[in-house]
Amino acid sequence: MRIGLYPGTFDPVTQGHLDIIRRAMVLVDRLVIGVAINRDKGPLFSLEERVAMIEAECAGIIAKTGGEIVVHPFENLLIDCARDVGAGVIIRGLRAVADFEYEFQMVGMNRSLDASIETAFLMADAKNQAIASKLVKEICRLGGDVSKFVPASVKAALEDKLRK
Repeated sequence: MRIGLYPGTFDPVTQGHLDIIRRAMVLVDRLVIGVAINRDKGPLFSLEERVAMIEAECAGIIAKTGGEIVVHPFENLLIDCARDVGAGVIIRGLRAVADFEYEFQMVGMNRSLDASIETAFLMADAKNQAIASKLVKEICRLGGDVSKFVPASVKAALEDKLRK
């Protein structure tokens, strides 16, 4: 079984994330979505909320692909998480050259820790290249419309969270 790990904070999950998930399902039999706890980033949504949003949004992808998606919170090293879930490949999405520079360093470090785990990069679809969770939160916080960037249920959760 080909197992892939797609890690991120997913605070919140965006159309860009979902595009990478759909496309990764073609490459693997089981996709583990690693939700980083990452307390240093100070996420807007709790871990439980982020996991629930991803599970809800992935239900339709599972129905269409017949593949398996597992949501797995983690707080350890990415390479250790990959080992824990049996992943042979780490899936990463790239939006721009700036992403590549950071990811290039990460691949080098991860390969030095475990050369048996590959990293595969999927380029963001052109319509999703500008989407970043941080920007989506800021647009919503300032009253802008984020409906092009996130699913309707995520938009509602963002608006509810930012009203409080």
